Amino acid sequence: MRIALIAALTLSSGLAFADEGQWQPYQMPSIADKLQHRGIDIPAKQLADLSQYPMNAVVGLGYCTASFVSPQGLVVTNHHCAYRAIQYNSNTEHNYLAEGFLAKSQQQEPSAGPNERLYITESVTDVTKQVNANLSDEPLARYQGIERNKKALIKECESDDNYRCSVSSFHNGLEFYLSKQLIIRDVRLVYAPPESVGAFGGDIDNYEYPRHSGDFTFLRAYVGKDGKPATYSTDNVPYTPKSYLKINANGVKAGDGVFVAGYPGSTSRYRLTSELEFASQWLYPTYAAHYQQKIDTIEQMGGADNGIKIKYAGTLASMANRMKKLNGLLDGFKATDIVGIKQNRENDFLAWLKQDKNANQQVIAELESLLAKQHKLTQTNYYFENAQSSTLLSAAKSLYRLAKEKQKDDADREAGYQERDMKMFTARLKRIDTSFDANVDKTLWLQDLNEYVDQPLKVKVLDNALSRASSDEDLSNKVAGFYALTELTDQSTRLAWMDKSPAEFESSNDPFIRLAVALHDTNMQLEQEQKTLRGKLSVARPAYMSAVINYYKANDWPVYPDANGTLRITYGMVDGYQSADALYKQPFTRLEGIVAKHTGVEPFNAPEKVLNAIKANDYGEHRIGSVYQDPRSWFCKLMSCEAKPNEFGSVPVNFLSSVDTTGGNSGSPVLNGQGELVGLNFDSTYEAITKDWFFNPTITRAVHVDVRYILWMMDKVDNADNLMEELDLVKD
Repeated sequence: MRIALIAALTLSSGLAFADEGQWQPYQMPSIADKLQHRGIDIPAKQLADLSQYPMNAVVGLGYCTASFVSPQGLVVTNHHCAYRAIQYNSNTEHNYLAEGFLAKSQQQEPSAGPNERLYITESVTDVTKQVNANLSDEPLARYQGIERNKKALIKECESDDNYRCSVSSFHNGLEFYLSKQLIIRDVRLVYAPPESVGAFGGDIDNYEYPRHSGDFTFLRAYVGKDGKPATYSTDNVPYTPKSYLKINANGVKAGDGVFVAGYPGSTSRYRLTSELEFASQWLYPTYAAHYQQKIDTIEQMGGADNGIKIKYAGTLASMANRMKKLNGLLDGFKATDIVGIKQNRENDFLAWLKQDKNANQQVIAELESLLAKQHKLTQTNYYFENAQSSTLLSAAKSLYRLAKEKQKDDADREAGYQERDMKMFTARLKRIDTSFDANVDKTLWLQDLNEYVDQPLKVKVLDNALSRASSDEDLSNKVAGFYALTELTDQSTRLAWMDKSPAEFESSNDPFIRLAVALHDTNMQLEQEQKTLRGKLSVARPAYMSAVINYYKANDWPVYPDANGTLRITYGMVDGYQSADALYKQPFTRLEGIVAKHTGVEPFNAPEKVLNAIKANDYGEHRIGSVYQDPRSWFCKLMSCEAKPNEFGSVPVNFLSSVDTTGGNSGSPVLNGQGELVGLNFDSTYEAITKDWFFNPTITRAVHVDVRYILWMMDKVDNADNLMEELDLVKD
């Protein structure tokens, strides 16, 4: 039976909601019965309380999730989430991406970089009434009013400089919540396996299963001697978290209930069918092709220069991941008729809506009209925005915008340019040096400029800047001149521009600053068009969502917000899936699969020490149940292991579960029914990528690195005894 038919039948039966949902913590008591059914024994009220275990051990990285695992601020996350931290400390002499890294003492733990932060969410408060207070009916003024109210709430929340606050929209503007997060500003690299373990299989295995990836890395949080957050200093001490996760070294088995806590980035499950069609027909194919071109260029230039390869490793990995996800979405739309499924659901919703005489019957028509304008605006501006992709031009634009914003009162400045943002603004300017090469940046920018020149939708101000470029050779020479004459490649020069006036920018001879000044008014005009449209959508989307929620409730379906980067909980069970006719994928992979896949050629080039440990059966004379337990090992000396008959037969490497995750959940702790760490989330299966738009329980699976593999690597391969002594290891 085709996946499309399975999905349609599942959806129409209402069973599509099994294990579905990226729930706000406060919602957990409302689904307590579902948690109990899955074997999640930890009380739902405890999960709803961010001050209690295990939720107060879960932290954000700003782009991934992590968790405390020791009283000394030790944090575990994915290898790919810590990629930039590893890259930051790598060079041609010590390439920790290739070699791996282990600090045998806290004194050997280097800074993860000036931009790295840990965010500990301490409270989440409903502020819907405050955000919607005293709003104008005029669209642009309405948008500005919402932003003004949000900034006022944030300012009040951030009376203590150690906290970062944000106001996030839920249900497309129907609700707003204020998150208050403690900021840890001194984050250090502790232990990372080599990339040949952390990303074993590389892009080939990305989103695929079976997997054999050791996607884990340990960091540590540091604070000042007074216990308060502080920037990096050799005098700082490890942070003492309010709690840290216990680690169940027995792991999990098929059928066990698990849950995941983390910061999922973005989903689109409540979006209209027309939005899905725009994404599948134009947005995703365009972006995927764009990423592929950049990837090819960086790989080619990195192949000839190892310094470039190291500098752009994080950028390349990020783009490759995005591109494969986009292609996976496109393939998923072909394999499963998600457009048809969503259209059927939309038709049912409209039929239901017509039965309610008090409902706004035009709710979708009004929204569709605005979305059509939004899609056209996106397409119209695409090439112009890409033509400004140079790293140095982006820096110049931000600096000039800062100079202009500084002319206003702080409360009236654009978000990102207020005093609260200056530390991160400075850090971003500094970090350019770690992931920038002028030749690479020039080549990538020239590609985007050529795409702009070759399409009909031109913008006069940019055409004027390129006026003397009448051929590809002229354009290349003009671009080369920008990089030859600029001083923005120097960090101190970039930072000095933060204190200059608009007049100083406008009289500058630096080519990138001159171009930034020339483009500013046009960019501001386009930004205002977007804000006006968002002001209109801030009325239309909530009206639509209110009706949709009533429709869901009428059908007794779960109501949870789309992911938006805020703290969520999702639950499920350890389970395989039927990926194709007569092809069932088992929930666990084993060490032996690493040997089977190993070719000696990247990305299937497992380290020799890993292969030797596997081939020598150096994971114990006695393999107990589903966990490696050699009575001679460090782990068994601690846990008093006894020899018992073998059941699993090896060390599990990765496993599958039905939890509902997406980007941002990378590094999220996978917890058993007692709230003990049993793995780390790091990926989804290829068939499940479309869950951003539609959750299909028959094929939606998340991929996790098993905690038993992490412990085996620490114990048997890398001898990280100093770290294992910090962990709170428990057994059933």
